[in-house]
Amino acid sequence: MSEESFTSKKIEYESVNISDFFDGAQETPQETHIVVFTPKQRAMIDSFLSRLEPIDKQRCRRIRERITDLELLVESFENFPSLLEKHELTADLRTPQILIDSLISNQNEGDQTLQLPSKATLGKGFLVAKIHTFSSLTSLTHRTPELQDLADDFQTETISMMFMLLAEDVYLNLIRDTSIPMEFRRHLSISLLLLWEHRNDQNISDIAPVLQSVWNARRKLAPAFGTMMGTSELLLMSIQMDNQWIQFIKKQLGTPEVSQAMEEFLFGISYEQIKTLRSILKNKGISAISRDEVSDFLGEHVKVDAGLDYRDFYSIYTLRRDNARARRRMHLEGPHKTLEDYFIQFVMELNREKQQNDSAAGR
Repeated sequence: MSEESFTSKKIEYESVNISDFFDGAQETPQETHIVVFTPKQRAMIDSFLSRLEPIDKQRCRRIRERITDLELLVESFENFPSLLEKHELTADLRTPQILIDSLISNQNEGDQTLQLPSKATLGKGFLVAKIHTFSSLTSLTHRTPELQDLADDFQTETISMMFMLLAEDVYLNLIRDTSIPMEFRRHLSISLLLLWEHRNDQNISDIAPVLQSVWNARRKLAPAFGTMMGTSELLLMSIQMDNQWIQFIKKQLGTPEVSQAMEEFLFGISYEQIKTLRSILKNKGISAISRDEVSDFLGEHVKVDAGLDYRDFYSIYTLRRDNARARRRMHLEGPHKTLEDYFIQFVMELNREKQQNDSAAGR
């Protein structure tokens, strides 16, 4: 769906029955399906510990203690009522429908931590602790010859979990975007509830490898800090990308805000810094500069490159996210969403359209 379909036309607020998406707002408690480790992760950890035990028993003991800590976090998580059931705490009734309506209607600026369900916050804490645990194990695989063949698997799992963390931000951003049709915002809200409930999301599991590939490709390229045009880099980046990414480029890059968000992603600096640098280079008649010279020309320190560490990816994403939110709040020009927002929205729209077509064909 192109940006043109998100017109300023007023969209009627239509109630969507929650039972259309999952088994209703049940009054009886539902089992919370969250696991400390997936079967694949459990097998990786078992292999890790069996190899490490003979050479470092003390470290193995500490790792098992950390695993126990994660299990205790999940126990605490499961003590909270399901977000998919009807629940009455003191005088306030909570149902999935009420939660969805609240997510959509909340347009307050600023940090939303105190507006979110306790279970969402606790689950996020568990996910961060799990990410740190896998990151530590990844570092250990690199330093221990007996474990080095496990390094790629542990790093991949760590990055996949980071994308789950990022997905929560993206969903919240898109749900609050009033330019998006109400029906799709409700669909996103349901996806967010399910992510909070299970700390897993198949949409993001499918999208994460694409975004990771784009990130890796971006690092290997050297954007032309002269004309400040990343077209050649973008084409190179897209040649070996997933088909969804290629569709996204073809259908969305003509939209100014998407193009601006792409430039921020490619060049590693803000929309405002890109404009300033373009003007400086044009006035000085300079055709191209290196990444290392960007800070000197802008007169401020900027980090235009980053490593493959998942923390770099998330840190730079949050910087672009915060800048986009500030522009939207103050009605400034430039991208009001991140590249990740635009891409995840695009893929979910494609998937939803396919589901609707499949459903219609089956009738």
